[in-house]
Formats: sequence, C-alpha cells, structure tokens
Amino acid sequence: MNEIVDQMGYTAYYFLTLGMLWFRYILMAGIAYVFIWMIYKERLKHKIIQNRLPEKDKISHELKYSAISLAIFAASGILVVLMKKAGWTFIYDKVEDYGVPYLLFSIVALIFLHDTYFYWTHRMMHHPLLFKRMHLVHHKSTNPSPWAAFSFHPYEAVVEAGIVPLVILFLPVHTTALLVFFFYSNFLNVLGHLSFELFPKGFIENKILRLHNSTTHHNMHHKYFNCNYSLYFNIWDRIMGTNHENYFDTFREVTHREPEVVSDSSLGEAKVQGV
Repeated sequence: MNEIVDQMGYTAYYFLTLGMLWFRYILMAGIAYVFIWMIYKERLKHKIIQNRLPEKDKISHELKYSAISLAIFAASGILVVLMKKAGWTFIYDKVEDYGVPYLLFSIVALIFLHDTYFYWTHRMMHHPLLFKRMHLVHHKSTNPSPWAAFSFHPYEAVVEAGIVPLVILFLPVHTTALLVFFFYSNFLNVLGHLSFELFPKGFIENKILRLHNSTTHHNMHHKYFNCNYSLYFNIWDRIMGTNHENYFDTFREVTHREPEVVSDSSLGEAKVQGV
C-alpha cells in the first residue's frame, strides 16, 4: 500500500481510490437498479415493500449526496495510508504472517465490529440534537432506492468512514480482508435500500437465518425512523428492544403476496380494444 502511494503520490492515489469507490457503487447499485427497478420491475412489483417507488427527484438527491460521501470515504483511504506509514496500524502485508484461518476470522470480526459500530453511531445520530444536523439527509429517502446506499450528510459520511481507521488501531488485518469486507458491506447496504423484498418467505421463520436483517427491516427504518437501527444482523435491535413491533408481520405480509396473473382472455380483450 505505502509503496503504491510513494510511486503515485497522494493526489493520484486519492483519485484512484475515489474511482474504485465509484466503480463499486455504480456496479452494485447500478446492477440492482437496472435489473430490479427497470428490467424486472413489473414481474417483481408485488415485492415492493411500500407498494410504491420513490419519485425521481428523490433519486437525484441520493446521487448528489452519495457523490459527496464517496469523496469523504476516499479521504479516509488516505488517512489509513498515513496511519500505516506512521506505524499506528495493525495492517499486515503477508497472509502467511497470521495464516489463512486468521484471515477468515478477521473478515468476520470486521463485519461484526462494524455492525456494532453502526448500531450505536446510528442511534446516536437519531438523538434530537444531532438528527437534523447529521442524519436527516439520509432520511429524506423515506422510501429509498439502491442509490441511497451512500446518501449521507458530510458529517454522517465522516462517521460512517470512521470504522476502518478505528479498527486497524487494534485488529491485525490484511488488505484482502479489507477488500472482502468492503464488498460485503456495499452489497448489504445496497440490498437494504432496494425497496423490493427478495428474501424468501420462510427466511424469518428459521431461528438462525432471522438473525440476519432483511430489506424489509431497513426499509421500515426509513419509513418509521425510530426503530430497526442495525445494519447486518438483527442482534443489537433484539438486545435493546428497538425492532419495530410489526417487523416480522410486515415481512410475512410482503413475502406472501402473490404476483398479478393476467389471463389469456384479458389479453385477448385488450388486443380487440387496441390496448
């Protein structure tokens, strides 16, 4: 990492990092938007959690603030490089230094640490003194699209970007672990803002699977605000009693909806009438 920065310079490395962040954002949010919101929208419309999709001006808002957030996330990448250069981090360069089992453990540890960090910082930003200043931008998307995954006020973006600089101060991590963590985090972030519930109907009936959040879980947070604060797992919300009381019933209602079936006779009548 440091060698690459030394060769490129900090400015070039910043824009390289920013380009990679945009690539990940467009790849994941774009694929979700094109396939779910455009190509298969009619086929999946019974899976729309709130039975409607947001207006286009809301998507413009999400893209605008996501652009600001990604610039801040890229800056946190420079911070990580500076911290590593100063010898403040536990980032290591050779997998064999800790072995593959530890590499896998560190990925899981990153995910669980982030889940805890997100829950408590998220609840903090819902405090009346902070909500309008930090978190209201994200909640302008009361019915979010995949593009809302990084739609944060700059203050919130700084908090969201803080997880990696914080964790590398005490947890040995390899660059590979960070990359896997970033892709997992981005994927779940986009999934949480999809507004279509793609999890199967029996998902929350399984005692193990229901410990992972669904799209409905985070969508209800955007709709009702003061509930469902967790990111990946339905653990802290259970411990702290902050699950929405109707979360499980809402998930069941959405996943048990049947798609509309157009009969052949109806199609025939439509053709006769020139529809």
